[in-house]
Amino acid sequence: MEYKITNTWDSIKVMREPVIIRFKAGDQGLIMEVNSLFFDDPSAPSGEPRKPFDGLWDYEVVQSFFLNSETKDYLEVELCPKDCLIFEAGINWNKWNGTALIPWRYFPPGVDKMNSYAIHGSGIGRTYEALYPIPREDIEQGQAGPDKKTMG
Repeated sequence: MEYKITNTWDSIKVMREPVIIRFKAGDQGLIMEVNSLFFDDPSAPSGEPRKPFDGLWDYEVVQSFFLNSETKDYLEVELCPKDCLIFEAGINWNKWNGTALIPWRYFPPGVDKMNSYAIHGSGIGRTYEALYPIPREDIEQGQAGPDKKTMG
């Protein structure tokens, strides 16, 4: 399955090459492949590569959430061009590619929903893109976005 992230979280069209995410079933788990422009902003986290890193979402990441909508149990997978689980990443000029193997045992039973995000930039230039964004007409006055700022 291939997905392209073409909008920000609040349904504004992204005016550049989209992030592409591919999911493939493997014997050991779900294979997640990412192909994205490389922004190198903010710079790489200081943690040890391939080790858990709290706050990875504060860096340049592509993330996917897998939800059981009845129990609200979910798995969050964050891939950074310079760090992650069983993960191969390569940066070539202005693009990065990554492949991760997510073991089946990591997923909660009964996953029936998924969404993915691409996050990059610093300060006022921080950008949150979503595979399934909130339609603009559904955003309420004062609703907080992913960066905790309010709309309107």
